[in-house]
Amino acid sequence: MISSWNQSNTFVKEKTERSLDNCSECGENILFDENRGSLVCEKCGLVHSEKHIDQGPEWRAFDSDQKKKRTRTGAPMTYMIHDKGLSTMIDWKNRDIFGKEISAKIRGQIYRLRKWQSRIRVSDATERNLTFALSELDRMASNLDLQKNLRECSAKIYRDAVEAHLIRGRSIEGVAAASLYAACRMYKVPRTLNEIAEVARVNKKEIGRSYRFISKELELNLNPTKPLDFLTRFISELELSTECHKMAKKIIKMAELRGLTSGRGPTGVCAAAIYAASILSEERRTQRIIAKISQVTEVTVRNRFQELIENLNLGIQKK
Repeated sequence: MISSWNQSNTFVKEKTERSLDNCSECGENILFDENRGSLVCEKCGLVHSEKHIDQGPEWRAFDSDQKKKRTRTGAPMTYMIHDKGLSTMIDWKNRDIFGKEISAKIRGQIYRLRKWQSRIRVSDATERNLTFALSELDRMASNLDLQKNLRECSAKIYRDAVEAHLIRGRSIEGVAAASLYAACRMYKVPRTLNEIAEVARVNKKEIGRSYRFISKELELNLNPTKPLDFLTRFISELELSTECHKMAKKIIKMAELRGLTSGRGPTGVCAAAIYAASILSEERRTQRIIAKISQVTEVTVRNRFQELIENLNLGIQKK
């Protein structure tokens, strides 16, 4: 259900992937000849396929200004706008197609048309709901510095929840935050409920409740987060070396094999592994700093660290 918004590019993507294959004769790279519409080996010249359909416009542009002037279509469809960005707007320049000033009489009529057009763009309760929720999603995603495709996915999840009548009895902000959290889980971009709650206008408990509800009703079937999902981000924020990153990754994998991560919070295990790796790589960071970055308590870091050194042969003496 959630991946349906990305299916329109499947054919183009498959063509691109096929064009990246190596030549069957000499094994060299295959290049796409735009003038002839064919795939040709760059070394032996073997033509692999011909008469490819050009997916681009019929006109050519040699700089960004020309491209902007010659483009006849608007922005692509997006789930981040309540009408998917398909509606049009009356320009505010007050000039006709030839660039001439519009008379004062016509200008007044156009002003009234603009006003009514802005009103009818959001005509019913569902559209008002989407307008508010999608603006909230964009605000939260901007604060968390999340990429565009993840925002689109979260908007699609929220739209599915609205269509399935899952919003009734729940706050719009709560379901919007839960949709963003679900999208983060789907794209394996680790964000904790605490981080989502910091930028949302609802508390962590409500976000968690809404997330469990929509993931069950929409059958999202998301895998649980793992300590390794948070490792790269925490290492980067702590400014630790690549060597420390590799060591922490090895510790986490050893802990998973021993079953030490079962029933434990992934951020706590990750924090403890980083703390152990920082000691072994002589780049020691305090438990307080690591706990602050990973958004767990110092007690959690300490307890998970003790479990690691008791069950794994890390070469760190127990205090």
